[in-house]
Amino acid sequence: MKRKHYRRVAVKEAKESSGKKPYQRIPNRVKEIRESLLMSKAELARKAGLSALTIDRVESGYNCRMDTKRKIILALGLRLSDKDKVFGDATGEEDDRDS
Repeated sequence: MKRKHYRRVAVKEAKESSGKKPYQRIPNRVKEIRESLLMSKAELARKAGLSALTIDRVESGYNCRMDTKRKIILALGLRLSDKDKVFGDATGEEDDRDS
């Protein structure tokens, strides 16, 4: 059986051609809220049904799935309508309407 040979594209070349930053960090308030509740990363992860590594990545600003955000919001004891207070709006900016 013959192997198929695929053209290898350098990662740098792929990033430049897409025009997007694939690992752009988006600030959020997960760590701030978690610490105000005196909750450890491990405890939040357990309550949310996620790994501590996932919590660490989210707190570091890496993007995540909507379902992951939902689990974190509920595990912090917040309502889903408070999503913008935790993760900001769709542009990555925090919502300042309440301030």
